[in-house]
Amino acid sequence: MTLYLLRRVINYLILTLVATSLAYMLASIGLNPARQFQLRNPPVPKETVDSILDRLGVNREVPLIVRLGRWLWNLFTQGSLGLTVGNQPVIDQIWVRAGVSLQLLLIGSLIGAILGVILGVWGAVRQYRLSDRVVTIVSYLVFATPTVVMAILLMIVATNFNQLVGAQVIRFSGQYSPGIPDEFWPQLGDRLSHLLLPTLVLILAAAASYSRYQRNAMLDVLGADYIRTARSKGRTRGSALVRHGVRVALIPMSTFFAYSFGTLVAGSTMLEVIFSWHGMGEWAIQAVRQEDINALAGSTMFVAVLILCSSTLSEVLYAALDPRVRR
Repeated sequence: MTLYLLRRVINYLILTLVATSLAYMLASIGLNPARQFQLRNPPVPKETVDSILDRLGVNREVPLIVRLGRWLWNLFTQGSLGLTVGNQPVIDQIWVRAGVSLQLLLIGSLIGAILGVILGVWGAVRQYRLSDRVVTIVSYLVFATPTVVMAILLMIVATNFNQLVGAQVIRFSGQYSPGIPDEFWPQLGDRLSHLLLPTLVLILAAAASYSRYQRNAMLDVLGADYIRTARSKGRTRGSALVRHGVRVALIPMSTFFAYSFGTLVAGSTMLEVIFSWHGMGEWAIQAVRQEDINALAGSTMFVAVLILCSSTLSEVLYAALDPRVRR
């Protein structure tokens, strides 16, 4: 199994490098960092602009393949992703902002996946009953609602709730509130208050997607021979479904988790902007606005590494659930 996982990780690392290199090339073609100097008054001398762009490694007068080669050389030899247009190391910005984004992604994806699997199994076992129909309708409604709309609706609900109770119980602007006492419980309560709405949006979106997929996977195994065999050996229906049916139905879900994680990353990007979280998603959007090639390539690498980690976890789960792939 170790050799199997090692091969998969090497493949994912190569794909991550390819994705990041393509992102750098596309950003270099589509973005023009020199544009921010062209409308300044008084005009910035061309020699000064070229000097700044050369320091950033994004001067368009240098062939693209040469710029890419230098960027990759600095990455492998110095662990550097270059400088932002604000003259800050890209790596430093990633370290600062990655933790912000991971708070949303890890909590939202984990709870959403668990909740989605439970709802999917429940819906399959109780097929066409009232509970299954309710879960199906709610899932489709959530699945069809854009992340932005869902976030705004929850903000409206939270505002009305705060007005009803006469206190700012749910906060949804930024990660924390200024002036909170530097003590554990007040700080924890404030962070949880700010974390509630954006995390809830991700949980709902993930659960709606996973529940539909898990329900279909579970329906495929309900009438399988091994379920009937387990029942004939004296196991109860619930025991047979949990011990044999759910395990088999989770195998395709492990693969689906890796592919759906990218959708969660895209959803968290918009949530960071809406809820004023200064994470990687907000930074990527700022990079496009400021035509910051290095920052955009760095944010792409961050997403690629997240997909790599989720894919590796998916492979581990797949191998744990299906012993045949370990051979």
